[in-house]
Amino acid sequence: MKNEATWRETKYVQRGGRLRASTDLREVVMGSRLCGDCIARLYDEYLPRYARGAAADLGCGKVPLYGAYRPHVSSVTCVDWGNTPFQTTHLDFECDLNGALPLEDASFDTLILSDVLEHIARPEPLWAEMARILRPGGVAFVNTPFLYWVHGAPYDYYRYTEFAHRRFAEIAGFEVLVLERIGGLVEVACDVFAKSASAVPVVGNPVAALAQSAVGLWSRSSTGRKVAHWTGRKFPLGYFMVARRLPAPQQS
Repeated sequence: MKNEATWRETKYVQRGGRLRASTDLREVVMGSRLCGDCIARLYDEYLPRYARGAAADLGCGKVPLYGAYRPHVSSVTCVDWGNTPFQTTHLDFECDLNGALPLEDASFDTLILSDVLEHIARPEPLWAEMARILRPGGVAFVNTPFLYWVHGAPYDYYRYTEFAHRRFAEIAGFEVLVLERIGGLVEVACDVFAKSASAVPVVGNPVAALAQSAVGLWSRSSTGRKVAHWTGRKFPLGYFMVARRLPAPQQS
């Protein structure tokens, strides 16, 4: 990663010993704080378990998760395309993730694809490239939205179900270790409300912030987790996955 010393927190921040969505409206719009917090909790839980070795952040943008995964890996390579609206001085390779990646075979142990796959017009080739550049036993962290507004237009192409995630991963030669739904009906309803409310002048942002704070507390309670588990089967806000690269089949 270029210019590591100048990296700063953007979308995600460490507060009180845990990863959270930033409250800086230049980094996270008011209506997306709840979603950001839900995603941050999952990376907080699973990065220490599975991230290791040489890491590549694909579709890295401003490298918002760098502070969370850096303590667990030995090196970081940042990859993104030229059309990204997020200007960064940390980019190692500029390329279109829909095509071949300028990275060597079996050269990484950890891949990060955070809010990226929905913007890839041809997901199958990217999965094949991920399998190519990962060492056997290496892992890919992937999160995508589901019941979530259109963003990054005109490059917002897909919403994947958990079944699609598992299918793409397994076809490419991965074993799914973790596949969790992000939120459920309550979180989806709050996300839509917060995004709508924040558009109202003067009072909108405080109302959206209050609603998301309340639902965030609910989501962390045992009852909230149970409700999200059941309602997320039909109404997930998104998905989070950790998939391990399997060894290539032995030639007979």
